[in-house]
Amino acid sequence: MFPNLTRSLLIAFAGLCALAGAPHDAAAQQKVSFGTDWRAQAEHGGFYQALAKGFYAAHGLDVSLRQGGPQINHAQLLAAGRVDFSLSSNSFIVLNYTRERIPMVAVAALFQKDPAVLIAHPGQGNDTFAALKGKPIYIGSDTRVGSWNFLHNRFDYDNAQIRPYTFNIAPFLTNPATIQQGYLGSEPYLIEQQGIKPVVMLLADAGYSSYGALIQTSHKLVNEKPALVQAFVDASIEGWYDYLYGDPAPGNALIKKDNPEMTDALLAYGRGKLLEYGIVDSGEAASTGIGAMSNARWEQFFQMMVGEDVYPKEMNVTEAYTLQFVNKRVGIERKR
Repeated sequence: MFPNLTRSLLIAFAGLCALAGAPHDAAAQQKVSFGTDWRAQAEHGGFYQALAKGFYAAHGLDVSLRQGGPQINHAQLLAAGRVDFSLSSNSFIVLNYTRERIPMVAVAALFQKDPAVLIAHPGQGNDTFAALKGKPIYIGSDTRVGSWNFLHNRFDYDNAQIRPYTFNIAPFLTNPATIQQGYLGSEPYLIEQQGIKPVVMLLADAGYSSYGALIQTSHKLVNEKPALVQAFVDASIEGWYDYLYGDPAPGNALIKKDNPEMTDALLAYGRGKLLEYGIVDSGEAASTGIGAMSNARWEQFFQMMVGEDVYPKEMNVTEAYTLQFVNKRVGIERKR
């Protein structure tokens, strides 16, 4: 997945070694760079809230929050040592690093449910995953090598159904028979603004067990600077509790500063869906705190994908993540 990374990795880890070996000044804030997976939006709200409300600063961190986009791959920039942490959209990205023997590791899963959805028109009989078998679906290239494998496994979808998705909802709007992929807090809102109340099916509700919004960093940083990693994870979790259960205005203001195309209405819609569907605070997170992960869930997802020949069965899934920094109920008292 990441060709010709050898030279970049050598440069990256030389830089990380230098960072790890630098003298620590307890009085000074440690500079940290964090790259998200897309343009600033409600799905990044907790991170922006942590920055706006000073949670990162309170943990001794000077965080540079860098939004992603169609031409920006922060996962690759992390592998090249250009950022300290990156946000991975799903468990596939994390496991792909391990498959390619790139020493990166997930340290927290801010989303217990991946917000990936399939969207259909109402009144067409396309209101269950099973009903979509054999029907054309607009699917992007990343999804084809990701959650499409789950749909194939669970509902017997086949590649003949795939139509290229270009992140343009116009084909959906003009053809009632159309089905497309989407993101819970984005495409459904845009479609609703055009007068259509779509059928929205969350893959997680059908058993798709991928985590979402995973914080990743290098094994080197985990081993050499665990206190820095813990501080970043804890402050991010506190930001998410505050964004969901407090006043999201401070975080939203920074989101709109980074992404002027973002509107208050779309931010409110996206945050509302995170709460309504329990994307962030459900499952394991309800008892052990936002960011939770477990060995059992990683193993279950991995074995499902081994069955789809996505990963070799001899791959050590435990190299892809660590539970060292989560499941500590950090910030849970902020839940109201």
